[in-house]
Amino acid sequence: MTVEEQADTAPPAPPAQYSPKRWATLAVTLFAVFMDMVDNTVLNVALPAVQQDLDASSAQLEWSVAGYTLAFAAAMITGARLGDQLGRRRIYLIGLGAFVVTSALAGAAVNPEMLIASRILQGAAAALMVPQVLAMLQVDFPKSERPKAMSMYGMSLAVGGIGGPLLGGVLLEADLFGLGWRPVFYVNVPVGLAALVAAAVLTRESRVETRESFDIRGTLIATVGLISLLFPLVQGRELDWPWWTFALMIACPVILWLFIRHEHRVIARGESPIIDPALLHHRSSLGGLLVAILFFCGMAYQLVLTVHLQTGEGYSPIRTAVALVTFTVGVGIGSAVAPQLMPLGRRVVLLGCAVMAVGMGVITWTVDHYSGSLKWWHLAPGMVVSGIGLAMVAGTLLTIVLAQMPKSASGAASSLINTSIQIGVATGVAIVGTVYFTLLEDRHTPTDSAVVGLLTVVGLYTLAGLLALVLPPGRVDVSDADSDADTDADADTDADPDHHHATAAVGTALPPETGTKARVAP
Repeated sequence: MTVEEQADTAPPAPPAQYSPKRWATLAVTLFAVFMDMVDNTVLNVALPAVQQDLDASSAQLEWSVAGYTLAFAAAMITGARLGDQLGRRRIYLIGLGAFVVTSALAGAAVNPEMLIASRILQGAAAALMVPQVLAMLQVDFPKSERPKAMSMYGMSLAVGGIGGPLLGGVLLEADLFGLGWRPVFYVNVPVGLAALVAAAVLTRESRVETRESFDIRGTLIATVGLISLLFPLVQGRELDWPWWTFALMIACPVILWLFIRHEHRVIARGESPIIDPALLHHRSSLGGLLVAILFFCGMAYQLVLTVHLQTGEGYSPIRTAVALVTFTVGVGIGSAVAPQLMPLGRRVVLLGCAVMAVGMGVITWTVDHYSGSLKWWHLAPGMVVSGIGLAMVAGTLLTIVLAQMPKSASGAASSLINTSIQIGVATGVAIVGTVYFTLLEDRHTPTDSAVVGLLTVVGLYTLAGLLALVLPPGRVDVSDADSDADTDADADTDADPDHHHATAAVGTALPPETGTKARVAP
């Protein structure tokens, strides 16, 4: 009897046993997402202090920021794959522990080289822990609860992105123990250790059942392809865009095409790919990833406002952070209603992009109208509206992308989503930063430069809304009607540290192009 025939004659799978502690588990694991977003931005407001203390050049300062982003994005796919094969809980804990250690190393840096190396290692550690969060979310929650969980995930992205400059400003202002900028990294140590203990107690293990060889060649090709795009985007402006930066970006799609061909050959040999190309055959997944890239380009508004408020309006770092933090108020408001709207799918994404564009338009008008006398509360209305827009889009996009993907592919799906977000952020910084700083260098006024930079952001959100039309129309299914096919059969999962349950043999629902593969649980 074949495996497929065994699956056909196997008894129906029992309902998935979801942990009663899943919401507490999610809150703990979201610390990884929050800490990653904080550390993506926390150093920005501290760069002048770092430069003075370590006698760093402008290029070294750029690398202290860019090194984290490059390592994080380049290692994301590998981190997700390790979680699928070795256990998501295990890799999450290893990544979180490494993040704590590398944060301490960054805080203790005695020269620019040590800081850059620590930041690169810190980004690699984040690439181990962050992809596991979405993968564990897919396994731990029934479909009816995922919109709310996805909304919390999206809120963590937004709050972490804004919380970085705020936290950096507060710690710089406080100058704890006379340590200057170093507490912006040291703060990760106690918070990370607490999260590590909580995660060790609350999280349960899950993995893809099959134990297959690791596709090292595919990992290297994908990593080279991502670096060929991200490195010139991050460093191009600093290097004044030499010809080879454009050559690298042109090479990126070619390298990624070679990666897809390689993955098809891996599948033809009956081996396990890093990412199954069939996952991108769906309009929802491919379209959602493309929209995510363009949408998160718009987050470069933070760069424009952070620099303009300090150099153009004379704000201190803490005052700048206070002006930006009103964005989180809008995120909180939007997150309260986003789970109810998510089943509407594409319509929510379209509306959210429009709300973001309107919010950024209000901010642009405010910066221009109150030039020279801009107060933080002048920005609040536009920031709140923009926050509502982000809350509507972020979680809904995640839900749409994951809608056609089986739980056995949750690690790969998580890496694709997070990598798309990182590509979007880096691309936005390159586009908006180039426009903004070019105008400043051409002796345009700070206000005029900021206005044009922000108008570029408005354009990006408008384009994201138009691109969202490629998403499939209609509602997104978030019911539990198919829970029998959406059980933990794809993963060996312990509901509690002291409670193990067996799963029956069921067929794993794969995309139509790949057929159906049954997996037999012991």
